[in-house]
Amino acid sequence: MVQAYILIQTEVGKASTVAETIGKLPGVIQAEDVTGPYDVIVRAQSDTVDELGRMVVAKVQQVDGITRTLTCPVVHL
Repeated sequence: MVQAYILIQTEVGKASTVAETIGKLPGVIQAEDVTGPYDVIVRAQSDTVDELGRMVVAKVQQVDGITRTLTCPVVHL
């Protein structure tokens, strides 16, 4: 199991709509709108890194109002 935080920048005024939409996607554990340099932070999981990448590109980045994403896989050191 691979987990990651996805940091999202949105168009002005779109953070809550983006968080709500992404929160309903399969593989998304949690989606919160936040303040700071990013507007939404998502915790997601998938079986493989490749599957995680496909989810981000094919599902998350297609949500209306997103301008940029940064995916940060969780590591256990």
